[in-house]
Amino acid sequence: MSQSVLSLNKASIFQRENLILSDINIAIDKGEFVYLIGKTGTGKSSFMKTLYGDLPLLKGTGAIVGYDLPSLKEKDIPFLRRKLGVVFQDFKLLNDRSIHHNLTFVLNATGWKDKKKMEIRITEVLKKVGMSEKATKFPFQLSGGEQQRVAIARSIAKRPNLLLGDELTGNLDTETSQKVMTALVKACKEENITSVFVTH
Repeated sequence: MSQSVLSLNKASIFQRENLILSDINIAIDKGEFVYLIGKTGTGKSSFMKTLYGDLPLLKGTGAIVGYDLPSLKEKDIPFLRRKLGVVFQDFKLLNDRSIHHNLTFVLNATGWKDKKKMEIRITEVLKKVGMSEKATKFPFQLSGGEQQRVAIARSIAKRPNLLLGDELTGNLDTETSQKVMTALVKACKEENITSVFVTH
């Protein structure tokens, strides 16, 4: 039997009182790898913000990783986000700490306690995205493509139920984008992570 990780039914997405998207129907099952493609300004980011709790779902029904979106309370949002991995266009790495400590920070924040298991996991995910040699570097010492691969490693490190990517190659040139996406697809398949990516 298929297991739905994300579902929306007759959903409408608003930014304040402005209707951005209407009548959305989608069901994504465990293990699926899905692209949503649309031109700039068509509401892709608003769609993603609704999924991770930045925008409320005011109309229609929807559930994500076991959370009901219309009834999602502010106090539930940090717990929802523990189950999600999110990769942003602008990396959102912490520039005041090394790559290794960026990943440690996320694992600590999501409830990992065992230091040995954390070390093993960090080594594992950095290897998956080809960044093992860069663990002691700081984000500002890396290229854009390298920073995005670290951001991918960070997002999968906590073993999320669902990985979301919002225009994650938007700031990269074509060749670097291809390398980043190859690393991402490979990591998601190896980890069996359900994934939704938006891109133009």
